[in-house]
Amino acid sequence: MHSPEAFTLRRCQILLASAAGEKPSTIAKNLQCASQTVRNAIRDFETRGLACLERGSNVPISVEPVLTAAKREQVQAILHQSPRSFGKSSSLWSLRLLAEVCHEQGLSETQLSAPTILDAVERLGINWKRAKQWISSPDPAYALKKTT
Repeated sequence: MHSPEAFTLRRCQILLASAAGEKPSTIAKNLQCASQTVRNAIRDFETRGLACLERGSNVPISVEPVLTAAKREQVQAILHQSPRSFGKSSSLWSLRLLAEVCHEQGLSETQLSAPTILDAVERLGINWKRAKQWISSPDPAYALKKTT
């Protein structure tokens, strides 16, 4: 059942069992939920009182992009090079490959997910539809030749 009443009922059951002296692991086993769910409910009750019986929003209070503006500029610089220049066998960028290279280049501590990389690319104003191939040349006059 997925309704606000089910949430309130579960929270009430947790709080009553806790008040009766049951351990969180026992409560979780009896209610068939995670022990962390029980601990969260008890902690929320201690913090907010009976207001904890109302379901809150699942939206984070603030959403900060994983990659800062400076790191996104580095992503853009990476995109303007061939994946082969980073030792990859492909000549086309995919989100997975870009995430791998960004991690290898130290832009993230862990390899980022495709949606996270997509968010960074979209914040750069790039409309990502498929694997990208960027043409570049070592010729210093390449930019001038390309526009004429």
